[in-house]
Amino acid sequence: MALTETVPAAPAHEGILRRQSLRESAARTYARSLPIVPVRARGLTIEGADGRRYLDCLSGAGTLALGHNHPVVLEAIRTVLDSGAPLHVLDLATPVKDAFTTELFATLPRELAEKARIQFCGPAGTDAVEAAFKLVRTATGRDGLMAFSGAYHGMTAEALAASGGAQHTSVVRLPYPYDYRCPFGTGGERGAELAARWTQSLLDDHKSGVPHPAGMILEPVQGEGGVIPAPDSWLRRMREITAARQIPLIVDEVQTGVGRTGAFWAVDHSGIVPDVIVLSKAIGGSLPLAVIVYREELDSWQPGAHAGTFRGNQLAMAAGAATLAYVRANGLDRRAGELGARMLTRLDSLAAAHDCIGEVRGRGLMLGVELVDRDADADATGARPADPVLAAAVRDACLDRGLIVELGGRHSAVVRLLPPLTITDEQADAILDRLADALTAAVRTTPGPTGSSPTTMRGTTP
Repeated sequence: MALTETVPAAPAHEGILRRQSLRESAARTYARSLPIVPVRARGLTIEGADGRRYLDCLSGAGTLALGHNHPVVLEAIRTVLDSGAPLHVLDLATPVKDAFTTELFATLPRELAEKARIQFCGPAGTDAVEAAFKLVRTATGRDGLMAFSGAYHGMTAEALAASGGAQHTSVVRLPYPYDYRCPFGTGGERGAELAARWTQSLLDDHKSGVPHPAGMILEPVQGEGGVIPAPDSWLRRMREITAARQIPLIVDEVQTGVGRTGAFWAVDHSGIVPDVIVLSKAIGGSLPLAVIVYREELDSWQPGAHAGTFRGNQLAMAAGAATLAYVRANGLDRRAGELGARMLTRLDSLAAAHDCIGEVRGRGLMLGVELVDRDADADATGARPADPVLAAAVRDACLDRGLIVELGGRHSAVVRLLPPLTITDEQADAILDRLADALTAAVRTTPGPTGSSPTTMRGTTP
């Protein structure tokens, strides 16, 4: 009797990944670079269907301030579910919404919170950006907007038009302070001052071709743009420039908010008070929620001027209120600032050992490592061309070592770290150990952008 060879069945997670690639759109992103199937998660850790465990330094693109399935979030959700409260209420008043709004206002700059209005938008940050644009246009009767190079505000039409990758837009683009790749070739305080002067000149020169805008939108730290913190002095200048010209200032805190940068809101570092603040991600405690909070004098909308079916997500409001309260009560914003500074110091040491690191930067637990071509000539400011190939190799090597990171920046060459605010010192060390090991492995095996030679560590030869 002939023996037949038995082919072992493929693991179940491989089938799930294969079906995803066959059935989901070509626009999928994270799934391409992170081929895992999460089945359980707690805090910093995700367990995949293949049994592997990963340290999650993506945190839902900054959504998970408390990490995965934090007990206070789960308890808040269970309480609403067990109460029998309706889960879908459009924009009706509920005790859950009232508690969320009260907690949110308690965290905001006092000058804004005392005379503020809140608009519950669709579930994503881009929906809130769209609402902010509509608000300032209605309030001012003007149409144009000012935004910044390298920005990212979402994927809907107007939000995308104000982002750095826009191709067809009437939005006026302004220079954002970026020390390592300063558009004026100077960097530092001088570069930030020149950027501010450029903005002021466009607004005050009647022949600049820039009509008086309805508003200006900016990020205190550009996240997708490469983890670029704006200098506090420059933020204060933008506030002065816009206030003096009656231009509403919109600050996008979708990713920087809820303690991420070492203050509850990133604007707290500079002390500025925006006219409109755009909030999403962490305010929903891991569930979809987006709002704008703005000065009451801008509230000139007519009833129904801005609506949306899913503005009343009760579970998200409960989870969000619990998250806001927990961060505030436990000083996790201050903790993020202290731990982030220590992590940044260690990343500086890593940069000193690797010529392929152009710059490390960030604020709080929003950190970035920009990877560059070590064999290329530096420009006048010392910057070298980005190396997206090496960055992708580092990301993949991190995943092999059980660390989830993603990329950002102008050329997708910035390795970004967005761990939960709840990580311990030991977990922070584990993240950096795995990143350092992945970087060492990647530089040994990855050709430079020209393919001519491998990237190497300082003090070594190819």
